[in-house]
Amino acid sequence: MKSVFRSTPRRSVFAMIALSIAATILSSCRTTEGFGRDLQKVGNKIESEAEKRG
Repeated sequence: MKSVFRSTPRRSVFAMIALSIAATILSSCRTTEGFGRDLQKVGNKIESEAEKRG
């Protein structure tokens, strides 16, 4: 009977690619969140300037 968890080069490459994609997605969440906050600050400044000018 063959082992289900047998390591093959193809499986190793797939695992490395999957881990790379997961790391990229997880790290981009913080970047996206920070970008969203920065964009919100810019929007608030534009809104306050528009209110000042009437």
